[in-house]
Amino acid sequence: MAVAIETPFHVLAVDDSLPDRKLIERLLKTSSFQVTTVDSGSKALEFLGLHGHEDSPISVQADQQEAAVNLIITDYCMPGMTGYDLLKKIKESSYLRDIPVVIMSSENIPSRINRCLEEGADEFFLKPVRLSDMSKLKPHILKSRCKEQYQQEQHLQSNSESSNSSNPTNENSSSTCSNSHKRKANDDEILPHATRPKHS
Repeated sequence: MAVAIETPFHVLAVDDSLPDRKLIERLLKTSSFQVTTVDSGSKALEFLGLHGHEDSPISVQADQQEAAVNLIITDYCMPGMTGYDLLKKIKESSYLRDIPVVIMSSENIPSRINRCLEEGADEFFLKPVRLSDMSKLKPHILKSRCKEQYQQEQHLQSNSESSNSSNPTNENSSSTCSNSHKRKANDDEILPHATRPKHS
């Protein structure tokens, strides 16, 4: 029987500057993350399976399974689509919004930082990013993983409920079956107590 090996967390790093991309890639790899780097927001969306204004569940889910991105770290100032624009696109997508997003910027502008955090960014790093910053990423990934697992459970539950409702006889028989099990369990619990008064 194969033993499940825990795969490293996969981070998508987005930065138009090659030296900055190389630095963040090195820091992430040193911190045992799997890294994919792209040089623009549009390429990041393409990698995540979100093309233009499409929010198609099929293409995104297929790509997500392939890519399995656990966190996105993006530069704020980029030509074309800024890090803030990318953040908004991700948070507007029902299929990507739970992926944690970290914004990086070389400028310490409080209004910019607040705007990103209000829009749903999980963290804001000032450049140059340091190795100590990497330790702040894991809690966000773990939090999103827990949320993801919970949503998958809810999804499976709603699927099983909808398949049962499409077949009413199955639903009735399964509920009768579960009720009879419950009744039996209750009888087993109640019986010893119920027989005592008769002996007294």
